[in-house]
Amino acid sequence: MLKTLTRPTNLIFPLSYIVGLVKLIKKSSSRYNNFFKTFILSLVLIFVFFSLPITFDFFSQTDKDSNTPRLSANTKVQLFKDKKNNLKEIRKTKLVNISNSINRLPKQIKNIENVKERKKLFIQIVLPLIIEENIKIRLDRKKLFSILNKNNNSIIEKKWLDNKFKEYEVKDNSLSVLKIRMDEIPVSLAIAQAATETGWGTSRFAQEGNALFGQWTWSGDGIRPVAADSNSTHKVRKFKVLRASVRAYQKNLNTHSSYFDFRKKRAIQRDNNNKLNSLELVKYLDKYAETGIEYTKNLKKIIQQNFLTELDNVNIFTRSNRIRSLI
Repeated sequence: MLKTLTRPTNLIFPLSYIVGLVKLIKKSSSRYNNFFKTFILSLVLIFVFFSLPITFDFFSQTDKDSNTPRLSANTKVQLFKDKKNNLKEIRKTKLVNISNSINRLPKQIKNIENVKERKKLFIQIVLPLIIEENIKIRLDRKKLFSILNKNNNSIIEKKWLDNKFKEYEVKDNSLSVLKIRMDEIPVSLAIAQAATETGWGTSRFAQEGNALFGQWTWSGDGIRPVAADSNSTHKVRKFKVLRASVRAYQKNLNTHSSYFDFRKKRAIQRDNNNKLNSLELVKYLDKYAETGIEYTKNLKKIIQQNFLTELDNVNIFTRSNRIRSLI
């Protein structure tokens, strides 16, 4: 999964051939029209491109692959089965292969009549996305504490801190605030909220806008709710891929003033035993929905009925000892 892929150098055409083409362009400037010169130059650029090395790692995926084909629900079920990475196996091994990450929910998920199977498929789709984003935060958090434990920091480290202050919207460069904000969201809690906000992947917002957490927007790209009041101007925010929705959700809980108490309780849990308890943290998300306390009670019920806390300590599958030691 974590193999490094390198584009071969001097693919098909040697460097001398490329240089020759460049010389040909110069010599032909007075004899050939602009179209021919442009054509030759394009070939040169293509050859140079395929001569450059490029590497990929397990965190190199972007949010720009919105044209990824939408697989059917049956295809996805078979995919997870073939990879031996279905939910039953994940609960047993406590490992998930994030290379199986899927960018869009299958339209047919709402046609799965067996509720248990529909829930299982939904969890299998969102679980690796949530864990991947959590691990990114975990690595950042480790780097933060490593920097804080040093007497002197390098220019690169100081620049990294500045970027994190901006990312987590920390005023006055407060390190104490950054430490509280830069932390993971329990997997069980994130899955429960995604399930609630999307009806286990069947909502219009999830299907059309990759919106897993029902976040509102007043200025960005979004989908207007059918039942919205005529005076209301909000929309449900759209995303290019599911992963982007997860990232925006984490940032929301980690920065918005409405979830100050949630972050405070999470920090206390870290100080006490370093483990996050979603069944306790869920009580501090009453401001996430208009139904308030009833919303948090429903989330707790979903977590318990679907045994989601069993997924809180799931890690990514990797054959790399270096990566394993980091996470």
